[in-house]
Amino acid sequence: MWLRSLVVAFVLQASAVVANAAGPFGTVNVGNWIGGAFSNDETGAFSHCAATTPYANGVILVVGYNAAGIWTLAFASPSYRFKQGENAAIDVIFDGQEQARLFATAHQSNMLTSVMPANVVRTFQKASLMVATSGRTVLNFDLTSTGPVIAALANCVTRVKADGLAKAGDFTKGAAKPAVAGDKQGAPPAKPARSGTFTGTGFVVSPNGHIVTNSHVIDSCTGDIKGNLAGEAAMVLRVVSSDATNDLALLQAPATASFKDFARIRDRSMHSGDSVVAIGFPLHGYLSSDLTVTTGIVSSLSGFRNHTGRLQISAAIQAGNSGGPLFDMSGQVAGVVVAKLNALRMIKETGQLTENINFAIKTGALRDFLDNSVVPYRTGEPKGELKAADIAANARAYTMLISCLGTEQADAKR
Repeated sequence: MWLRSLVVAFVLQASAVVANAAGPFGTVNVGNWIGGAFSNDETGAFSHCAATTPYANGVILVVGYNAAGIWTLAFASPSYRFKQGENAAIDVIFDGQEQARLFATAHQSNMLTSVMPANVVRTFQKASLMVATSGRTVLNFDLTSTGPVIAALANCVTRVKADGLAKAGDFTKGAAKPAVAGDKQGAPPAKPARSGTFTGTGFVVSPNGHIVTNSHVIDSCTGDIKGNLAGEAAMVLRVVSSDATNDLALLQAPATASFKDFARIRDRSMHSGDSVVAIGFPLHGYLSSDLTVTTGIVSSLSGFRNHTGRLQISAAIQAGNSGGPLFDMSGQVAGVVVAKLNALRMIKETGQLTENINFAIKTGALRDFLDNSVVPYRTGEPKGELKAADIAANARAYTMLISCLGTEQADAKR
């Protein structure tokens, strides 16, 4: 009972904008999350809705949504001793895939509160696991019931703004199905879709400006698909063909575009233990805007559940690496980066935390795709061995950041 009282006390501090808050009015009660609507003590006007839940690591999460349509995420603990106004950067990773940086402020000595951008709210709502890192502190949070609690808080704000605090009730009613937070501040939950800028990687494979990437990189695009080499202006690309089965897509640059070089595709099979280099643009906007290079080996000649069209590799990849080239040590394309193993899924299925398990499409499937698309490309047998730095320097001439504006359905493959 004392823990529930402590949690309620933290709900009272949940607003990042209003220091004094009275409530709760009505209820939000989803799983271990509890909360409701709150007013400003000084004016009596509706302030925000918030819900909170405790964790075994000693931290209490507080999610808030205020009358202005701003979402907040707070980390609270009785053991915290922050100075008023103290700031901290908190890196959060959802399901081992999506990453974001939050900038938090201590409005109370025992709580850090950060504004959550709309894209982070959407990810938070759908995710099952969040890892938060600040300095040397790393904390894990099971995000059970975050979908319905986000929907309940959005429902809370909508209903209180329409009917007032006096009519506050059970805000989980009418909000049973999780809804994705809207892009516009103050907008109610709408369609279960994620809108914004999507990015991936591609590489030029012909002197005619044909570019290979994954089909899932462009599946959600609703606007122009653009591509640019590191440090150069973007150009609009057209879709030539797409193969959803093998997760490959072929794009083409404008006729006016010129490239100094293009990739050579390996014509021999790889072997387990062969060294590889992955190059791409992971987590664009969070990490470097330049090419990122990682190295590893071919761990297996088959992918997840013995997929014979995939290589398993240990070279680290992240969201945004998709569609990028995987090189052998002679600098020839040995595969197309496609995915990493979902660590959270494997924890649930096996109880084990998996690391460095990533996948690439084999060049056999790539060559068949290009042949079917009638694209001229160069192949060759590996000759000599290069340093990873030299491979990256050569790849700069034809490895592209792929980006577009789009809308992704909640169940879409990415």
